[in-house]
Amino acid sequence: MSSNERDHDDAHGEDAAGPVPLALTVVVARLDVTDPADVLRSLSGFLLDAGAVTLDFPEALQAREQRYPTGLPTPIPTAIPHADPEHVLTPGLALATLARPVPFGEMGGTGGTVDARLVAMPLLSDVREHLIALQRLMGLLRDEEAVADLLEAADETELRERAEAHLRAGPAAPGPGTDDTEEHHA
Repeated sequence: MSSNERDHDDAHGEDAAGPVPLALTVVVARLDVTDPADVLRSLSGFLLDAGAVTLDFPEALQAREQRYPTGLPTPIPTAIPHADPEHVLTPGLALATLARPVPFGEMGGTGGTVDARLVAMPLLSDVREHLIALQRLMGLLRDEEAVADLLEAADETELRERAEAHLRAGPAAPGPGTDDTEEHHA
């Protein structure tokens, strides 16, 4: 008689009707790093300190990024690095704005790079949640105004408040070329 799933849904009150929003585990404003390995190392350290990931998470994250680059040529370039679910202890999202653009390999293996300004790292412990969470996150990352708003946050408190508001609201109202159909882009 496990009530873990029910407790999880009840804890989100009104939000339980739709997909549970990605909870912000770690938020870093204006992370000052020079390359993708630095970004992943820094965020892994924060996540280890928070007890959200296993000790082998940093290595798994770096290895996965090497095999499957996660740079996205969204209106404001972003990266969505992540590790496999067995390395995640607490599901959520690590979010970092970058002090300067960092070149991440472009998703899809084209060999190109994108100069990411925002890094959104989904922490998923359930393979079934993976696609839904990535689709939801992609909706936010394709919203140029929302991402620009996140990049303007002066500190972690402001970034957390802005990100929570955008994640609760979901994607912006559909505009040209956007709709609510479930597309697989990640």
